[in-house]
Amino acid sequence: MSRMLTEIREQPGVLRRLLQEEAENIRSLAARIRERQCRYAVIAARGTSDHAATFAKYALEVYTGLPVALAAPSVITLYQGRLSLQDALVIGISQSGEAADVGEILRQGRESGAVVVTITNEPESTMAREADHLLLCRAGKETALAATKTYTSELALLGLLVAALAGRDDLAGALAGVPDALEACLALAPRIKQAVERYAYMGECVVLGRGLNYPTALEAALKLQETSYVQAQGFSAADFLHGPIAIVDRGFPAIIVAPAGRSYQQMQAMAGQLLARGAELIVLSDQREILGLARTGLELPAVDEFASPLTSIVALQLFACFLAEARGLDPDKPRGLRKVTVTR
Repeated sequence: MSRMLTEIREQPGVLRRLLQEEAENIRSLAARIRERQCRYAVIAARGTSDHAATFAKYALEVYTGLPVALAAPSVITLYQGRLSLQDALVIGISQSGEAADVGEILRQGRESGAVVVTITNEPESTMAREADHLLLCRAGKETALAATKTYTSELALLGLLVAALAGRDDLAGALAGVPDALEACLALAPRIKQAVERYAYMGECVVLGRGLNYPTALEAALKLQETSYVQAQGFSAADFLHGPIAIVDRGFPAIIVAPAGRSYQQMQAMAGQLLARGAELIVLSDQREILGLARTGLELPAVDEFASPLTSIVALQLFACFLAEARGLDPDKPRGLRKVTVTR
């Protein structure tokens, strides 16, 4: 068994531990943010963690009304820009805690008097030391190159923070049910392993989501790129209509993430448009109607839309891992990549 698959399977336990051990820490942070009356948030991250940051942007804006900007660290590291971050909540996200350019955003946040938060799996990391408040993924050592359990733990931490800031017990309750829902996702493994055989020679595809699951599309595309070398592109379904849909013709693979929720009707309409162009649909949903449109349908457990990015990405992590193996590749050894990538 690959290390990637082993760590995918660890995720229910990781999240049970995180939900228990970080809850009080997050409540304290939420109280501090309210006390400081932060007017906006700036979130800095790279790679997989940047997709968690995109989830946070949607969730914070939807449920708390706090405007969120996703930072461009190059503004500081390449162009020596100075950011005025007073009255801000500044969050840096990094599995390793050693993203040097993300750390520069945190430093400027501290100099401006912002509330500075680091989310990481490494409590002794450089970014952990830069923070006023530290949220730990508590995922244990992640040895696979492709990040899996640290991504879902980042999502869970951000979701807990949003629920605390919004004062929404229903959102916290949705997250409390995620570990059991992930067990149900893992039970899909035999079905997914069988399904990917059809796509062993797939050279390109798109992954489409919307709203809270737009980052799911981005992260799934990244996993396909780094483990299977597929030219996968993740899009918001809304943005996809503004030009990229022209690439779709008969037989073109399109992965659609479409759980129940505010975005479902738009995703169902997108599936219809793609079918009309002859696309081959791979659909992940808890809704039978859209699953019925798919060449390959993967039925997800029903959860609140707020929690669905955690369940949908686990199914897609399995898809990427098994696809790499079907292509004769080792998902633990993507060519030319290292576990910790330092950019400046």
